[in-house]
Amino acid sequence: MEYLDIYDETGNYIGKEDRKIVHQKGFWHKTIHCWLYDLEGNVYFQIRKNEKKLYTTASGHVSAGETIEDAFDREISEELGIDTNKLKKEQIETVYFRMDREKFIDRAFASIFICSIALDLKELDFDINEVDGLAKVNASEVFDLLRFEKGTIKGSIIKKENNEITEVEKEYSFDDFLINNGERGISKYGFILERIISKN
Repeated sequence: MEYLDIYDETGNYIGKEDRKIVHQKGFWHKTIHCWLYDLEGNVYFQIRKNEKKLYTTASGHVSAGETIEDAFDREISEELGIDTNKLKKEQIETVYFRMDREKFIDRAFASIFICSIALDLKELDFDINEVDGLAKVNASEVFDLLRFEKGTIKGSIIKKENNEITEVEKEYSFDDFLINNGERGISKYGFILERIISKN
């Protein structure tokens, strides 16, 4: 059983609850979202195991009693195997996230981080139960793809196969990105990509 700290809509702590109940009843809770980028203009999207779609580089819930910083370190380490001491992280925003599905109500204060990294493929160790790989794409090209919602861009896919990390070229289209009903890709990812683009 995983417990999360829960809050009212203004961020006041009101207790803790089992994660399943949090999403059944729509309690506000905290999450972290990390985006890795390099100084060659690339951003790294995680390919989620279940959805097979591109999403943040790493993300997850902040457990009960855990700090934002501890959750950040844990999620990066668990999902990607990266030593967070090698990351130059910057928290750029906290987003009030709402999404309603059948039997699943999400209300989260999402802390958004961008992190510069000189990625060494040998350092990666994906959690194969959650992560199908990383998509390496040019941040400016992704921004335009999401803005126009058509076309393709060239990038690469970084995967773990036979306990080895490999990188091969791959094309991506608008449909490859995780965008829920009622969302627009440029609204969901655009402000993050703009911050990353400004770093190069």
